Amino acid sequence: MTSIWVDYLDREFLDTTFKEWVENGLVNGLTSNPAIFANALKKDVYKEDLEKLKGKNPKEVYEEIAVKDIQKACDILEPLYDEGEDGYASIEVDPRLINDAKGTIDEALRLVDKIQRDNVMIKIPANEAGYKAMEELAKRGININATLVFSPNQAMRALEAINKGPRTIDGVISVFVSRFDRKLNPVLAMQNLAKDRVGFFNAIKIYNQIEEQGLSNIRTLFASTGVKQDYLPKDYYVQNLYLPHSVLTLPLDVIEEIKDKEIEDSFHFQTKHIDAFFSFLTPSGISLQKVYQELFDEGVKAFEEAFENMLKSIKG
Repeated sequence: MTSIWVDYLDREFLDTTFKEWVENGLVNGLTSNPAIFANALKKDVYKEDLEKLKGKNPKEVYEEIAVKDIQKACDILEPLYDEGEDGYASIEVDPRLINDAKGTIDEALRLVDKIQRDNVMIKIPANEAGYKAMEELAKRGININATLVFSPNQAMRALEAINKGPRTIDGVISVFVSRFDRKLNPVLAMQNLAKDRVGFFNAIKIYNQIEEQGLSNIRTLFASTGVKQDYLPKDYYVQNLYLPHSVLTLPLDVIEEIKDKEIEDSFHFQTKHIDAFFSFLTPSGISLQKVYQELFDEGVKAFEEAFENMLKSIKG
């Protein structure tokens, strides 16, 4: 089965469109991140809460609101969770804890304790501190969403960490897709190499590695699936990544694009064919290892900045 999770959250959306999409079987999960919450808190629906919470420090204000929204999302998704049809809502730890394993563990435990829902997933970035936190939290029975995954090595390290927990927990490994193409398309065009391929080829290579492990409770989640190139259809990455035993987390405009379509399974590329394509990248001056690190660093920076800006806006 291929699952569709929505990559968006705000309180008004949860009460209306999201509820409808869940009831209609269009989506069966939800993901959030610091940038999503930063945008959500600009909406009028939060004015009353922000007013009531004045006087608390900005992180506490954010956390109270985020916990309330994730609880609401979990409650809407609970019937699906009870039926074994996913039903997870993900919340990310403070991105400023990126290199602090203990701080990440403590924050994740606090969030789980506050949210009090079995179908919550905690998002943790895939780096050295993150792997330690994932392992400890998985052992404690907490569902894990390993995020900011760009490389096969990150994916396997995250899988090994999550797999230290019992098989009763679920884990997803969030492989970012479109950022590769936005970064590399100009270079590929100059070399007369096919554009808009590296993102989904890299994602499928990682998917193949994860599937080879044969773990029913750990899946690939294809993230960063919004299309910025005007010449591509909005559902371009859905067309190429609709694969069994995986999750596609999609922004609102992509879900609107596919909601009335019959989606067909994507062609499943073998790793050897992907590696054959990648072999053309090095002579063109593209080092995938370097790109992996740059994209991870850029992703961390973007989330940290979104979080800091949100806290500043709360402070006023």
